[in-house]
Amino acid sequence: MHSFGYRLNGLLTFAVTILALMCVIASLSDNLNIPSPSAEIQIMNINWFQKQPKGSDEVSLTMNISADLQSLFTWNTKQVFIFVAAEYETRKNSLNQVSLWDAIIPAKERAKFWIRSSNKYRFVDHGKNLRGKEFNLTLHWHVMPKTGKMFADKIVMSGYSLPEEYI
Repeated sequence: MHSFGYRLNGLLTFAVTILALMCVIASLSDNLNIPSPSAEIQIMNINWFQKQPKGSDEVSLTMNISADLQSLFTWNTKQVFIFVAAEYETRKNSLNQVSLWDAIIPAKERAKFWIRSSNKYRFVDHGKNLRGKEFNLTLHWHVMPKTGKMFADKIVMSGYSLPEEYI
């Protein structure tokens, strides 16, 4: 006969094994979802484009951001972190990224949105590299699941440029 401790140990080991197996199956089943998000960003206004006293260029933009990210949500999605970044090249760096705006989407019901906003974070280049510069606006997202690994992706929107002169 086994004692109460042995029986309890066997029962807990079995329960934890089943729970771990369920988590693995849940995480793998999330890979069957093929998301198809869409987004569009329009620059409505360049509020200012100036040279700072230390020589850096700074830009303030007003943007319309519309997106439908509902396909990123499954039963396993806890929340989605999104951010808009300006990406451009300089002679010194092949990729410069400046985060302009971000948000956390906690539920599928809030994943289809339209917002008009100025950049939340400063768009600064530590040099004189922004005049006449072409750049991309990229919507990045990180899906945070309840169980399993996070995944990230992005939509790149090109064709934006800054003026040749300061405003």
